[in-house]
Amino acid sequence: MDLVAKLQGVEIRYQELTELVSQPDIIADRDSFIKFNKEYSELQQIVAVYNDYKRTLEHISDAKSILEESNDEDLRQLAREDLDNLRVREEQLKEELLILITPKDPNDDKNIILEIRGGTGGDEAALFAADLFNMYGRYADSKKWRVEVLSLSESSIGGYKEMVARIEGRGAFSVLKYERGVHRVQRVPKTEAQGRIHTSTCTVAVMPEAQEVDVQIEDKDLRIDVYRSSGHGGQSVNTTDSAVRITHIPSGMVVCCQDEKSQHKNKAKALTVLRSRLYDFMQSQADAERAQDRRTQIGSGDRSERIRTYNFPQGRVSDHRIGLTLYQIDTIMAGSLDLLINPLMAHYRALALQSGES
Repeated sequence: MDLVAKLQGVEIRYQELTELVSQPDIIADRDSFIKFNKEYSELQQIVAVYNDYKRTLEHISDAKSILEESNDEDLRQLAREDLDNLRVREEQLKEELLILITPKDPNDDKNIILEIRGGTGGDEAALFAADLFNMYGRYADSKKWRVEVLSLSESSIGGYKEMVARIEGRGAFSVLKYERGVHRVQRVPKTEAQGRIHTSTCTVAVMPEAQEVDVQIEDKDLRIDVYRSSGHGGQSVNTTDSAVRITHIPSGMVVCCQDEKSQHKNKAKALTVLRSRLYDFMQSQADAERAQDRRTQIGSGDRSERIRTYNFPQGRVSDHRIGLTLYQIDTIMAGSLDLLINPLMAHYRALALQSGES
């Protein structure tokens, strides 16, 4: 289904709802009125932008007619200038409409749990994991999002074997879900004496932060162990049994947290991660049963999928899902992820529209 056909359908439904919400019997039925009024409000913005889009197309047609029919050069020059501006406006409105009519992921407004793990490549993979986390941290700063480290396992040379963080900000999942998958790096490691390029990988998982209402966890399904913390955190980190390991018995999932000095805080952080992992797993299972929907999901949550390569010697970053290559690796690693994410969002919105979802 193309954009105009879908918008025409929205317009017809909006006209139906305009009549429905004004009918006395609907107004008297509270549940019906709330349902129809909610749908009416959701479509109102789309119809307003669509009307603006149609007016813009009419103005474009008028400007073209002047260029074809008028002999007045001054008038023709004004028409040319108007046409240039109107075409820019047409593209802006088309992009806005694509965003508005693309089926919304119910998790898009959620905060996220971000997990980065070093894969193949040993210490170099761990160093790249730290680079990726710094990249996401800078990107979050640019969006005014808050980043909180929940768990961290450092390598012997300063990288991260594994790190888990919570990123809080409106729309965080809608943007960073595009980062799920395997990230490959090609560069000369600091430990390489002969200047040979090595290839390493890191796995990035992006999960919507689940609330208690999303996932019910029974106490009887948990085994909670406490132990003495080790690693970074200062001298007092090893003086009490503050570290927490939670095992979810039905699924076998294990979450550890030792970053806080308080056992209570570590338990709360571990439960946050566990709840989000269980929610992500449940959604992945549901997605597997909906093959049609799965086609339009970014990477489909498959953490074995290689999504991107960062080649430092050539200064390029390549996203394999859409065949995009940018020679701006320093800018991207500094947090300018929109250079990659915006084209991805546009691509998958177009796929969702073509699939005819509503």
